[in-house]
Amino acid sequence: MNDFIDLPYDAPDVAINKKRELPLIWLLPLCALIVSSWLIYKSVSDKGPVITINFTSADGLEVDKTKIKYLDVEIGKVTAISINEDLKTIAVTAQMNKNTDDYLTNNTQFWVVRPQIGLGGVSGLGTLLSGAYIAIKPEQGKHEHHFTGLAIPPVLATNELGKQFILETPNIGSMSSGTPISFHGIIVGKVLNYELTDNAEHIKLNIFIKAPYDQFIRKDTRFWIDSGIDLSAGADGFKVRTGPLVALLSGGIAFRSSTNDKPEDIVPENTIFRLFDDYDESTQVVYHKTEKVVMYFSGSVRGLAVDAPVLLRGIPIGKVTDINLEIDAKTVDIRIPVIVEVEPDRIRIINKQADLTIKDNITRLVNEGLRAQLQTGNLLTGQLFVALDLFPKSKIITHQNDTGYPEFPTTPNTVEQITHSAQAIMDKVSKLPLDETVAEANKTLKSLQVTAKEADKALISIKGTLGNADKAMQAADKTMNSAHQALSTLEPGSTTQYELHQLLQGLTQTASSVKQLTDYLEQHPDSLIRGKEKE
Repeated sequence: MNDFIDLPYDAPDVAINKKRELPLIWLLPLCALIVSSWLIYKSVSDKGPVITINFTSADGLEVDKTKIKYLDVEIGKVTAISINEDLKTIAVTAQMNKNTDDYLTNNTQFWVVRPQIGLGGVSGLGTLLSGAYIAIKPEQGKHEHHFTGLAIPPVLATNELGKQFILETPNIGSMSSGTPISFHGIIVGKVLNYELTDNAEHIKLNIFIKAPYDQFIRKDTRFWIDSGIDLSAGADGFKVRTGPLVALLSGGIAFRSSTNDKPEDIVPENTIFRLFDDYDESTQVVYHKTEKVVMYFSGSVRGLAVDAPVLLRGIPIGKVTDINLEIDAKTVDIRIPVIVEVEPDRIRIINKQADLTIKDNITRLVNEGLRAQLQTGNLLTGQLFVALDLFPKSKIITHQNDTGYPEFPTTPNTVEQITHSAQAIMDKVSKLPLDETVAEANKTLKSLQVTAKEADKALISIKGTLGNADKAMQAADKTMNSAHQALSTLEPGSTTQYELHQLLQGLTQTASSVKQLTDYLEQHPDSLIRGKEKE
């Protein structure tokens, strides 16, 4: 064994590599780092910006569950909800998806979609199962990442094709945002919002008409308030016009285009139109040339209202625009100036004279007796209107006019004339010496009572006299019978017989006269006081 160990061993020289090599084990963490970096980059690059939205309430919102949607497509998610420092609003932080920067501008709107039931329909039913979500309406503008959410959803939630227009009305009535607009009974638009004009005299309604119906909005288009049912009575009987059911429940607006309109008459967006109160008013011709005058009425104007018609022999030529009350501090006179707007173009003048203007013609009519008079237009409601007609015998009474408008003369109506006449009669009666007249009448009655008593006594004595006369007549009859008997015993033709015969004839005539007197007194006993009446 020792010999084997001592044998010599020849081996070549080994070259030693002094360069250090990276172990393969380090490739694994390097690959992990690269993959992680790529995943992080990919995750960050796929995410969009982080935004904050302030709401008045967080009702229905949940972290990592509430989505942000546009056209029902998810483009973001709520990541945090907190209370702002003012303790009045809620700050909702949301992570938006990639490529949503173009949606986020200072004009973009956000609101919470919840289930809603109204006269215009039912919306948001899908949120009953999935929960509320935040809707977005993008608009062009500057980039922004901080927003204030809407308390109520906008009426026009999407960028629907169509045009917006403006309607002006003095009274909004029952209309509001979302009020439907119909064309031939088809709902083609809605009211977006409303606001007061700069002078606060009218209300501007911003409306939206969707395509293709927006092409029917032309320069002569008329809009009116459609209440759903329009009942009217005329010579042909009653007529009923009905609109859509939604208009019947909550009111609405309708419009129509003139038959004379042409496609080239289409108006641009945001054109202003007048909103009429009803369909009949929208059919009337609109005259842009008007003249204002003032009329002073001395009597009561109860029943006269603004927009009351002004009629010339039944034809409308204008309307009442204002009614005021004036009291003269010196004379304590009460006057009621009524401002009337007249449309001269409604009157067609024939046989025109070149040297006379419209005002000259009106002055001539006034000189001929043209006056304004209040008349009753409806016996049930007591509404009044201003009627113009000729009253040749009426006078022109002028007043102190500070309105700046020319004065048009007026005349009282029939009721006022009767009232004035009755008042004049009562004034004359009040001036009569009624107390003295009553006193004299009392004296006369007393004297008549005394006279009546004397007359009663006279009648009693007359009855006694008549009784005595009857007795005298009976005695006279007996005497006449005795005289006839005596006359028969006398010799015929003797003087005594003749004289006695004459005496009997006289007595007979006297008895007849007494008989006539007694009969007349029985029929007219008052003749002893008043005398015999003339025949």
